[in-house]
Amino acid sequence: MRYFLAITTLLIFCVSASGQTIRVGAKHFNEGYILGEMLAQLIENEGYRVERKFNLGGTAVCYAALRGGSIDLYPEYTGSLAEEILKSDKRLNHQTLNEELQSQLGLEISPSFGFNNTYALATTPKIAESRGLKTISDLRKANNMVAAVSYEFLKRKDGWKNLKSTYQLKLNPSGIEHGLAYQAINSNKIELTDVYSTDGEIEKYNLFLLVDDLRFFPSYYAVAVYNQTLDPKIKAIANKLEGMISEEEMQAMNSEVLFEKKSFSEVAHSFLLRKNLVQSNVSRTEPGMWTEIAGKTWTHLGITAISLGLAILVAMPLGILLYIFSGISRPVLYFVGLLQTIPSIALLALMIPLLGIGSVPAITALFLYALLPILRNVTTGLTSVDPILRKVATGMGMTTIQQLRFVELPLAMPSILAGIRTAAVITIGTATLAAFIGAGGLGEFIVTGLALNNTQLILQGAIPAAVLAIVVEFLFELLEKALIPKHLRT
Repeated sequence: MRYFLAITTLLIFCVSASGQTIRVGAKHFNEGYILGEMLAQLIENEGYRVERKFNLGGTAVCYAALRGGSIDLYPEYTGSLAEEILKSDKRLNHQTLNEELQSQLGLEISPSFGFNNTYALATTPKIAESRGLKTISDLRKANNMVAAVSYEFLKRKDGWKNLKSTYQLKLNPSGIEHGLAYQAINSNKIELTDVYSTDGEIEKYNLFLLVDDLRFFPSYYAVAVYNQTLDPKIKAIANKLEGMISEEEMQAMNSEVLFEKKSFSEVAHSFLLRKNLVQSNVSRTEPGMWTEIAGKTWTHLGITAISLGLAILVAMPLGILLYIFSGISRPVLYFVGLLQTIPSIALLALMIPLLGIGSVPAITALFLYALLPILRNVTTGLTSVDPILRKVATGMGMTTIQQLRFVELPLAMPSILAGIRTAAVITIGTATLAAFIGAGGLGEFIVTGLALNNTQLILQGAIPAAVLAIVVEFLFELLEKALIPKHLRT
């Protein structure tokens, strides 16, 4: 009996270990997807299930997701960890960085994957020659250049603000999505932008990198970052990438995805096979385009429907209460209106420390955005009912509840439905941004398309979202015809 219990316990342990799900995150840019896929496939090769949480916003979003337990590990860079996460004023080597992360935050990093993907400022050879640019210091004499840098680079500690101060530059670049910057500089719309030194577009567009002569940028060696409590077996798997990837190999893999239209999964798997890090010749099966569109549309519709439904359930009774107790309507509407002024991507990011990543924070943020148009239209519709009709209802002996049910709500229904209709369309559009916090949906196509400068991918997300909005408009039009008498519609 004792041996039977021991064997049973061992079997349960083995099953639970092999059935463990590991959540791998990745930032929303080409290289992040490839490195995330490598980590995911290495872990899958050892028999674990992997949940991919790609398309996450920049370093801040991934860090918040890791700290909140929404992901278990993700690929990051030593410079970003030192400058953005630890806010260190010192140049930290790998060992010191790891010790600081462990002591201050309970985080840990793997050994370096081998390559240094540092920031650089890029222009075209023609512009560099005409303006006499070789180093970043030379930009002091190029105050009228048209420059645009990535939004994250504008705000990072190791980004534009401190770079400008260090080099005493007078340029004031605008913000641009990183993937679109290459298209802009190649079509002469801008003259200067920031790049990652292993980007595949550098060679493709024959860009000229300015020398960082004051050594402003730290080293950005690629590593995996995770909580110290992560299973040691998973840490050991991530460590298999130690010293395996050179700058040239990483740039070549980026180019394969960008210009040979290979999938992240395919490129990552080919590399792991070449390095004998996985044994199987069968790569992860990619779903067909229409299957993928259908799946993401269904996810998008689900997020939208749940958030809109919750907003209706809250805003309808709240709007009626504000109509009855009109003294408190102004401050409540003012507060709900303030929520509407918060940029959607900022509101989504604010949800991460509270609710993690995925559909729950996305639904919460979308619910808050949908409240105002419904709530305002409920109160407006009810207060706009003709006072004479109220007097007639009172003269007929109707109670307050009866007046509300049989007179005021039916007359306010056109305004109420208009508010719900507006909220539905707004929610469908805003839900595309939910991809930045791992909620999925049609926004994944758009985010990935922006990262790859792939118009087809962007349209795969934008067109179904637009069609969805049109279909919802049509359905509400039918609903209005069914619920509202013709004379009130007119």
